Amino acid sequence: MAEPTPRRNEPRLRPASLVFEPVEAAADPEHFFDLESIDDPRALLARATELAQAFSAAADRAMEFQAVAAAQLADPRRFDRLTPADIAERAEWTEDYAKKMVEFGRDLLRGADAEGRTPVDPV
Repeated sequence: MAEPTPRRNEPRLRPASLVFEPVEAAADPEHFFDLESIDDPRALLARATELAQAFSAAADRAMEFQAVAAAQLADPRRFDRLTPADIAERAEWTEDYAKKMVEFGRDLLRGADAEGRTPVDPV
């Protein structure tokens, strides 16, 4: 799993929206966001690039939310706090990775507090 990389000074890009596919289309292994129906290679490259960027941005945002949740669960002020080993088990991470995610989450929370906004605000 890739290590979390804080990007505080980079602007967030708004990727193409992901449209959920109908159940019938999702069941077809050859069907993927209707890309197979695009004949023009320029249009196919453009739409596939939009989707790749959207999935990448979604994965980054989900990882940030994971980090914030890990930091909150490990908060020593919580009476029910979890150890990094407990967090690792729940998230199917290694304990070392859980420790890094807790620290990354704390950094995100500190950055949010310093900027006067809620932690990991939706863009």
